[in-house]
Amino acid sequence: MIARRLRAVVATMLAAASMAATAHNFHMGIADISYNQRTGSTEIVHSYTGHDLAALLTNLYGRQFDLGRPDSEAPLRRYVEKQFSITDKNGKALPLHWVGAKVDADTVLVFQEIPGTKIEKGSRIHNALLIDFLPSQRNTVNVETDGTVKTLFFDQDSIDQIAP
Repeated sequence: MIARRLRAVVATMLAAASMAATAHNFHMGIADISYNQRTGSTEIVHSYTGHDLAALLTNLYGRQFDLGRPDSEAPLRRYVEKQFSITDKNGKALPLHWVGAKVDADTVLVFQEIPGTKIEKGSRIHNALLIDFLPSQRNTVNVETDGTVKTLFFDQDSIDQIAP
């Protein structure tokens, strides 16, 4: 009787552990790209899971990262600037300026801008954020061109998209 209960408890614990391990199987990020008429700049706001970014940076740099600490922003910035870019319809890289990052318990928000520039149809967006680290990562980008918002999806098979 005790062996049966012990097996039931162990089975329940394994099932719970398995659910916890698979609870975060879907990896996603979202970014909004919009034009601010008041400032004349294009603003980009990225939102990613803090745990995923911390794990990626730990893997890249071989040390633990607490994204809430000021010394973590520089490595995060280097990574974002390497994995996310926009070129105009003529292939010229647009200068993405780092505005900053906001971290809470679950989410990392990254703010960038392109001063004095409005994204046009035909611009190329490169978004490989976390895709190089998590094979199941899928990023959604809402991009505003000509006053309309279109949604683009980025994954391992598609890290470059043309703004519609």
